[in-house]
Amino acid sequence: MAKDVIVTASKIKWWQSFGKRLKLSVLLLLMILFVIYIVLEFRINNGSFYVSIRDNEQLESGMAIYESQKDPTPKRRLKAENLQFMDNISIDWIPKNIDEEAEGSHNGDNYIAYTFYVENQSDTVFNYWYEMYSDDVVRDVDEAIRVMIIVNDERKIYAKVNHLDGKPEKDTEGFLQEKDGTVIREVRKNLAPGEFDKVTVVIWIEGDDPDCIDALIGGQIKMHMKVTEEHVNTR
Repeated sequence: MAKDVIVTASKIKWWQSFGKRLKLSVLLLLMILFVIYIVLEFRINNGSFYVSIRDNEQLESGMAIYESQKDPTPKRRLKAENLQFMDNISIDWIPKNIDEEAEGSHNGDNYIAYTFYVENQSDTVFNYWYEMYSDDVVRDVDEAIRVMIIVNDERKIYAKVNHLDGKPEKDTEGFLQEKDGTVIREVRKNLAPGEFDKVTVVIWIEGDDPDCIDALIGGQIKMHMKVTEEHVNTR
């Protein structure tokens, strides 16, 4: 009888110990899942494309970026609406007047479109640079990506060079291939005080690209643009 009591007490002690370990394990698992959720939420909320000024000092220098002429208040960062899915299309499917459609995000079927403004709110002439960066790329989808940038009425289309001959794809300018992910770098010279540029960025997967193959299915890409001021000595 005494033996049975000892065995039962031992079992109770084991179950109590097991219960504590189980609670601890569940707590750790929940903490891990919470961290994963935060990371995923951060990545999702960042969207597929955003525009930013390189540093806070430029907000004080007179260069402003904003997405609506009704509110020209300088912003540190502008974020475009994300697309959950993007199928390949032809450039011919993109409206010819896409830069006149709307301000801010005006995505269409299978393409990202974002319009914003760069204004000189200072009393000094300056140049500014805009650089596009390719961040996260999955399944080499950037092989068939096209980026159209329209500054006022001037438009250029950029793409990754053909991997076979290293030459730009038809009707495009080749992406840069820099270690920090820079794929586009352009300068806009002599923006006068009170003058502004209207900038429209369009991103899509070009179905006529030779590298647009089934292997890209399920691919993802995240890009961003930085705008940097450069003062001009007018003396």
